[in-house]
Amino acid sequence: MERLSKTQVANLRVSGKILASALHEAVSYVKPGITTRSLDEIAERSLRRQGAIPSFKNYKVIGAGRYPASLCVSVNDELVHGVPRIDKILKDGDIVSLDLGANYQGMFTDMAVTIGVGKIDLANKKLIEITKNVLNEAIKFLKPGKKIGDLGRFIESYIKKTGYVVIRDLVGHGIGLAPHTDPQVPNFGQQNSGPMIDEGMILAIEPMVSTHNHKIKTAKDGWTIKMEKGQYCAHFEHTVMITNNGAEIVTK
Repeated sequence: MERLSKTQVANLRVSGKILASALHEAVSYVKPGITTRSLDEIAERSLRRQGAIPSFKNYKVIGAGRYPASLCVSVNDELVHGVPRIDKILKDGDIVSLDLGANYQGMFTDMAVTIGVGKIDLANKKLIEITKNVLNEAIKFLKPGKKIGDLGRFIESYIKKTGYVVIRDLVGHGIGLAPHTDPQVPNFGQQNSGPMIDEGMILAIEPMVSTHNHKIKTAKDGWTIKMEKGQYCAHFEHTVMITNNGAEIVTK
């Protein structure tokens, strides 16, 4: 693992603050009647205004091409990578996941939240709350000396107790010097398996949860990942830096 310089660590923290600010700005505009394209434009403007670059825009994925937006906006049964569109309008009762990445002075951060649009039902409130809670508890669990498999087992065990399921085909990841680096960080795992979690490691922790059945599929646009059975899902993410004392949330 490449250790970051003091300047890089400082820039990482700035990247995280800018990202959190931009994502929260986009969240503040979520309401029935807004287009997903508008949310993308709000998020990108906020990043650039603060001196950062959107790290998802034009990001190349083998087999899919370059991602055409700055913000991923995934609605209801869409899990991740939803492409913002001018003709996709949020309506009362929807739930929407906003996922945004920032590049500030070559230091990358990543963050996601799921929120309700207008008035949502109790089942969706519960799904969102549980997914948010497991991210917070997973971050508290992190410390040097644990392994990636320990973290995955903790997240999956937490979610199983609620009766929900974690998504198994998509994972969190290392981050910092690039948008995606090693190690992969699954939301499931075996105790005492996988890479060691060391001080200085930068990780994007991102539980993805659904009410039942973890199977996913890719939509016709080639980007949007949806639940195969059409049920709703939620996604939360923070970038964290491992310290002697545990995990510091960078994206806040």
